[in-house]
Amino acid sequence: MRSVTFTEENYLKAIFGLSGEGTGRIANQAIADRLRIRPATVTEMLRKLRDKKLIDYSRSEGARLTELGRDLAAKVVRKHRLWETFLVRTMGFTWAEVHEVAEQLEHLQSEKLVEQMDRFLGYPRVDPHGEPIPDKEGRLRLGSYERLSSCKTGDAVRLCAVADSSTEFLTFLNGRGLRLGLRLTVRHVEPIDGSVILSYDKRRREMLSRMVCERLLVEKA
Repeated sequence: MRSVTFTEENYLKAIFGLSGEGTGRIANQAIADRLRIRPATVTEMLRKLRDKKLIDYSRSEGARLTELGRDLAAKVVRKHRLWETFLVRTMGFTWAEVHEVAEQLEHLQSEKLVEQMDRFLGYPRVDPHGEPIPDKEGRLRLGSYERLSSCKTGDAVRLCAVADSSTEFLTFLNGRGLRLGLRLTVRHVEPIDGSVILSYDKRRREMLSRMVCERLLVEKA
């Protein structure tokens, strides 16, 4: 197997996540924002990944995973999301606590451990945040979700996934009683700023900003 460092795996995973299924080109700045590092640092690393044939890259067009790069990235994503699922289901972690722990565990290289964990969990299709788990061949089963920000007054939807699994965002959702599987009713969409008033859990009402609603993925209930 080609030698790849933990840092290189993190870059491949970031490109994979930003491009949906790992097929689009991603600008340096988007990668820098995702990893919270300087664009100059990103440029240097992308050149290294290009030299290893893991990405196609030019400064003007950005980075795109090669077939080998996508395969490696999908394996890291698969491990990360399986670990998150394991930690929530069996270890008593909440969905807001698992991301940073899984960031460490995703770099373990035992394929047998990953496949045994997948079998133990019953071959889950999504992680605790509703994100699809790649299968052992790296294929993603993408759901046909829409962003809550695109919904209209009167829509009844179910919260299926979140596009931001950071501890800060999930803690914010926890504080408002928002969780996967919850039925939401859009009571009002503010035309000025796109904020939304929701009702759920019988009588509870909350106003969410457009920025928050863009990170909540739903389907019609």
